[in-house]
Amino acid sequence: MGRAFQNRKESMAKTADAKTKVYSKYGREIYVCAKQGGIDPAGNLALRGLIERAKKDQVPSHVIDKALDKASGVGGEDFSSARYEGFGPGNCMVIVECLTDNPNRTFGDVRACFTKAKGKLGTPGSVSHMFDHCAILAFKGDDEEATLETLMEADVDVTDIENESGRITVFAPHTEYAKAKQALIDAFGELDFEVDEIQFVPQTMTPVEGDDVAMFEKLMDTLNDLDDVQNVFHSAEVEGQA
Repeated sequence: MGRAFQNRKESMAKTADAKTKVYSKYGREIYVCAKQGGIDPAGNLALRGLIERAKKDQVPSHVIDKALDKASGVGGEDFSSARYEGFGPGNCMVIVECLTDNPNRTFGDVRACFTKAKGKLGTPGSVSHMFDHCAILAFKGDDEEATLETLMEADVDVTDIENESGRITVFAPHTEYAKAKQALIDAFGELDFEVDEIQFVPQTMTPVEGDDVAMFEKLMDTLNDLDDVQNVFHSAEVEGQA
């Protein structure tokens, strides 16, 4: 599970290189998260984690504050979430998460990305059943047993725990995110989470080789260039990449 997660992180680091796009995506996600769960990070753990992640990615405070101010007001943009699934080059599986104020436009834009990369957009559920929808929490530490005991005492359904290079990584169903994070904070104090996210992690990896490599990179680049796209998850194991 860890390898697939790392592959996805490397993909995002490569494609999300335009700061203004990163700021825009965080601003939109913070707005929606605050609108749904409240603007107080102390009472909205998802928002708290999102703001911490934004700061680590060097998103300016004024971008975060503006999104929170908009969420606390009446009206504003009416963003809705949309998820698209399909098959990319080499028949790898791809999930695209969006926040959009125009679903028809977003669907057309995402479909065009798949078509140009010789991929195919599928129906809802066509590939998501081959991914685990996980809450992932990682922090410095080496006591795997204490971490597992803490989560079990809090009745958290833990999927997996990895202990590598002085870092503990907890995988749990996405529905257990808030409970797992709170249990860790209660047990170990204010943790500096190196990873604090909900992701789709592929159950199996799909080799992407030869001419498909360039097409896969094109698909990732064009999807991440879309303003409405928030996250891209995939099962690709690209030839030549560790």
